Amino acid sequence: MSRFVTTLKTEQVGRRQHTLLADLVLADENAGVIVVPAGITTNFASLDMLHNVFLFVLFALVSGYGNYAATVHDWLYTTGDISRKEADAVLYRALRAEGVARWRAWLFWIGVRVGGRKHYGASR
Repeated sequence: MSRFVTTLKTEQVGRRQHTLLADLVLADENAGVIVVPAGITTNFASLDMLHNVFLFVLFALVSGYGNYAATVHDWLYTTGDISRKEADAVLYRALRAEGVARWRAWLFWIGVRVGGRKHYGASR
């Protein structure tokens, strides 16, 4: 079972942007230890493109949940160290480790599978 080893410590630096103040460490059951380094920025689970009705409804159902998992997921998408499919699977397991209900974790997973393709590796 995946678990977070450290706590999430951030500072808000913009409307939807937060900077990680200390490393965030996830011990994932499949991917191993994932360290998100202090100093990176994340928007947690906010969507950049809310004009899609499906994604807007999905965002409304998941907003405010899973900030730890979303931070790890943002990092995995930024680095591209693992495949997009595995990064999305890590998100699901991290959400469950964070205590997010299965149905809500599944909605997160569906959302990133549907709308995440163009964001994977975008900053590389």
